[in-house]
Amino acid sequence: MIRVARSDDETAVASAVEEAFGRPNEARLVGQLRAGGDVVISLVAIADEKIVGHVMLSRMAAPFRALGLAPVSVVPDYQRHGIGHALIREGLKQAKEQGWDAVFVLGDRAYYERFGFRANLAKGFSSPYAGPHFMALSLRAALPSSSGRVEYAPAFASLG
Repeated sequence: MIRVARSDDETAVASAVEEAFGRPNEARLVGQLRAGGDVVISLVAIADEKIVGHVMLSRMAAPFRALGLAPVSVVPDYQRHGIGHALIREGLKQAKEQGWDAVFVLGDRAYYERFGFRANLAKGFSSPYAGPHFMALSLRAALPSSSGRVEYAPAFASLG
């Protein structure tokens, strides 16, 4: 089951994110994004009556309405069961329904291309994360612009 994360989920989300990554950095990022007011979409996956996955989309500074997809977390015992895929699909669906123009992600091309992300769409944008693993997905017929500066929310600078 996938649902919107609630404020009373914060501890369980932090635990799931830390377990998924095997370190606390990404869990701290989730908390900093929340504290900074940059979270637009935060979803959890529930299995066996506990939170086993989480996805977050946060505001980006861009020449159009854009979100950053990160982090995507699934606890190890539940990985490779389609939970991450379902979380991402639902997050992208909600972003489109909310009228966002695009989503950017930094990650494995083979994985994220299956959702429609393309490195060539992000190529014209300057970003500290620019490179072959920086991808964009248009939620419209086309991106409103093919160049400019895009930046993740300030909390990402502390990820290290």
